[in-house]
Amino acid sequence: MDTLPPRDPAAPDGGSGGLCASRETMADAARAAGKSEVMDRLMADYPRGPHDQPQSMCPAFGSLRVGLRMRRVATILSGSACCVYGLTFTSHFYGARRSVGYVPFNSETLVTGKLFEDIRDAVIATADPKDYDAVVITNLCVPTASGVPLDLLPKEINGVRIVGIDVPGFGVPTHAEAKDVLSGAMLRYARLEAEAGPVARPRNHVEDRRTLAVIGELFPADPVGIGAMIAPMGLDVGPQVPCREWRDLYGALDSVAAAAIHPFYTASVREFRAAGRPVIGSGPVGAEGTDAWLDAVAKVSGATEAQRQAARAILDPIRALLAANPVKARVTVSGYEGSELLVARLLIEAGAEVPYCGTALPRTEWSEADRAWLAAHGCHVQYRAALEQDLAAMKEARPDLALGTTPLVQKAKEMGWPALYFTNMVSARPLFGPAGAASMAAIVAAQTGGRERFSRMVSFFDGVGTADRAGYGFRGVPQDPPGFRDRMRKLRAAQAKAEEAVGT
Repeated sequence: MDTLPPRDPAAPDGGSGGLCASRETMADAARAAGKSEVMDRLMADYPRGPHDQPQSMCPAFGSLRVGLRMRRVATILSGSACCVYGLTFTSHFYGARRSVGYVPFNSETLVTGKLFEDIRDAVIATADPKDYDAVVITNLCVPTASGVPLDLLPKEINGVRIVGIDVPGFGVPTHAEAKDVLSGAMLRYARLEAEAGPVARPRNHVEDRRTLAVIGELFPADPVGIGAMIAPMGLDVGPQVPCREWRDLYGALDSVAAAAIHPFYTASVREFRAAGRPVIGSGPVGAEGTDAWLDAVAKVSGATEAQRQAARAILDPIRALLAANPVKARVTVSGYEGSELLVARLLIEAGAEVPYCGTALPRTEWSEADRAWLAAHGCHVQYRAALEQDLAAMKEARPDLALGTTPLVQKAKEMGWPALYFTNMVSARPLFGPAGAASMAAIVAAQTGGRERFSRMVSFFDGVGTADRAGYGFRGVPQDPPGFRDRMRKLRAAQAKAEEAVGT
């Protein structure tokens, strides 16, 4: 019953399209193989933008990261060897000191259904309750397109939970949203456990403590700052989603409400709502943002007016810090973390001009208040922003500082403009409350002060290492062999035609 039926060797995963099939071909193959419900859910939760999807690393890196950061959770991948190598390399580069399981496949195991049996055997061998609370098995592109049915795996083995997810690159637009795929699946499992009967108490559980769950990966000091802001309303910060331990999932679901600080966790929000917990958007950023956010928290938590006014005491220190640390610069913001709109809000409140804010993530109801506020302050918000859109906006705005992704920062520096990588430099600082109000000014001042130095460097190295000046040791301009460019142009045209014919 658990074995896949034989597949048609002529199917895209069995020979005709193979690993190089187009996104549309792979999606069609997945539906034909019985994954229509999975694909419909992914399309609904993570809609595309005006173009197909933004440039991104393999989406499965996001879900892999979530699993590897949890205690007593094992992670197994099923996909092409090259994909698994890249994912594990990247995860360990980012500091994961955990093993990653791998279930390989070949044409025979795909066609005969042996791959599913191999996955089942791997899960059974891994599910040791002495070591793990849960085992996460992830289908990458080809197993998803082949219809490998992870839903047929046992839900539990020896007391160890089995969580199967599909994270295909043709179904999940960005790695940030893949974090939600696994977080949502785990929350659903934990919610059903809690509904069925008593569950393990979270490690830091305090009786009668009312908490607010936080959705999104935040700078470590930010949850502490949020806790200080909501304490006057009789609240504390509950477990953060993505969680670090299975039992924290119960604690998150037991909160009085959830705050979607990062607004793209659609599946996670669905589970909080199914548990009867209201969800609010935006975040306590700047003075205006903090005031509006505290109002929303007071409403969903049932705080009294006296408690609400007590919480507002934090606004005066925030305003004072914003006034003492003004940002006098034109800044463009772009990234894929989910906090881009909040950073743009903070910059504007601090006095900066922010004409453009691009995010690789989709427009959702939980970022709508931020979008409207930014629009009212002259900032264009581009959801599902492509690199080309971010670059065009930067070139048009000619900012004093560009915050963005690695390729955007590289281009800005080539043009002699100060730029910072959003993920490593901006997300690695506090954003909320008084600490956030003082953090951005120092970043902007330090970077914009070096603009003249950038201009001198660009002038000094003008043309070096580009076009015909690339290479080392030439005293003159290198000469191409006769007919070289024409032969290369014809070769590229033939390759493009061949790729189009096979749908790559």
